[in-house]
Amino acid sequence: MADLFSTDERQKPKREDNLPGSETGSTRQDRPLADRMRPQSLAEVSGQEHLTGENGVLTRLLAGGAPGSMIFWGPPGSGKTTIARLLAKNTVLEFAQISAVFSGVAELKKLFERAKAQYTATGRGTLLFVDEIHRFNRTQQDSFLPVMEDGTIILIGATTENPSFALNTALLSRARVLNFHRHDETSLELLLARAEERQGKKLPLDKEARAVLIRLADGDARAVLSLAEEVERAARPGEILTAEQIQVILQRRAPVYDKNQDGHYNLISALHKSVRGSDADAALYYLARMFDAGEDPLYIGRRLVRMAVEDIGLADPQALIIANAAKDAYYYLGSPEGELALTEACLYLACAPKSNAVYLAHKNAMRSARDNGSLLPPKHVLNAPTQFMKNQGYGKNYRYDHDEPEAFSGQNYFPESMERQNYYQPAPRGFEKEIAKRLEWWDSRRRKQTKAD
Repeated sequence: MADLFSTDERQKPKREDNLPGSETGSTRQDRPLADRMRPQSLAEVSGQEHLTGENGVLTRLLAGGAPGSMIFWGPPGSGKTTIARLLAKNTVLEFAQISAVFSGVAELKKLFERAKAQYTATGRGTLLFVDEIHRFNRTQQDSFLPVMEDGTIILIGATTENPSFALNTALLSRARVLNFHRHDETSLELLLARAEERQGKKLPLDKEARAVLIRLADGDARAVLSLAEEVERAARPGEILTAEQIQVILQRRAPVYDKNQDGHYNLISALHKSVRGSDADAALYYLARMFDAGEDPLYIGRRLVRMAVEDIGLADPQALIIANAAKDAYYYLGSPEGELALTEACLYLACAPKSNAVYLAHKNAMRSARDNGSLLPPKHVLNAPTQFMKNQGYGKNYRYDHDEPEAFSGQNYFPESMERQNYYQPAPRGFEKEIAKRLEWWDSRRRKQTKAD
């Protein structure tokens, strides 16, 4: 396979006019700036130096021949399609491109048949670029496996979703996953500078407006060039726009956030861990990000309740009450007033003493219940509504705790065939410090009772 990817121009198939990213129609100035600014070589790609730089993964792989099937995983506008097009221009393989959004089983079948015919006739495989590959269902993804196995297809799949969740394990085992990074301010600034150089003029923006434009792009290279083009069209001759003006002109680009995709889970994970880590300011930031992105506030309320029981528990019993009250307050008030109640609960949880003792006690007790099966409780704690049950010893020698000194009998309540367990171990923080004292007192009385018995 070493000769399938070559830098020797004589080995390239003469079909540049049919390739994505070719120069066909390149003189058209009505094409979007983002399209006109597509890099013409891997060296021109910015923001993905770990892949395309001198020592980048793709650079090294191409130097050694064909890199094989790959999955490009990264946020929108990070260069996945552009790099796939550049790979196509450096290969003697046939090239085909489809989008999983618009393609189905019938189209895949036809494509595979053409690729097999090409492979049989010439011995040359097909480089297939599949955009939004995560949109294919499991069966459609499995259809790639045979043609990848026999060399008919080298697959380059692009996805914005975590491949671990979005793609079949069998497909992932046959393709290398390359992680594309979100563009930072430096790489977006470089893109703007290149666009200005290409067009021979500066953007009509002052320094602050330029910084705002980059922030509005939210790490998306395609977006920063599209926004720059909008600004250029809107500016009057000789006008230099301010930050306030471009925000009015551009309105506002929605954050990259999908309630069913990675952004949703990443932000709730960051919020939960910030609360657990007692970082109130970070928790507020991620909470605001979720509000801003249009997350369902009642979903946030449910997660705050979860944080109260998992990470605070009895270290502060008020945490659960306040989290529940905030959820109910939002339900009662609606948005935006109700969001303040959720913010108050978030702050309370972040500032509360932390303990996962309740969470661990629950897990330990559940494990013990599964491991020990359906053991009968000790007979003295069982009710005896019939004479037969009394004759069987149900309720015999039960001691009513309220009639005992200190309202504590010290009886055993575990099944007789099971040793006493210690699931709950309070943390030495918050209210659990007091609970620990009570448990120790009860344990000492219980030990005395056991010796007496």
